[in-house]
Amino acid sequence: MAETFVVVSKVKKIVKDAGFRTGMDYVSSLSSKVETIVKDSIEKVKAAGGKKTLGAEDL
Repeated sequence: MAETFVVVSKVKKIVKDAGFRTGMDYVSSLSSKVETIVKDSIEKVKAAGGKKTLGAEDL
């Protein structure tokens, strides 16, 4: 498995509290989506130039 970008125990707790179970493929896919979102934000800020801090507006 690649690097994980989410706290697995926290994700599993939310799912369990809702009465469901979590497959590891779910956590891996969620982590991949988070990585993509972060990388897209970085590219957006790079393209705009001028700042070095990512904010909510960059999502």
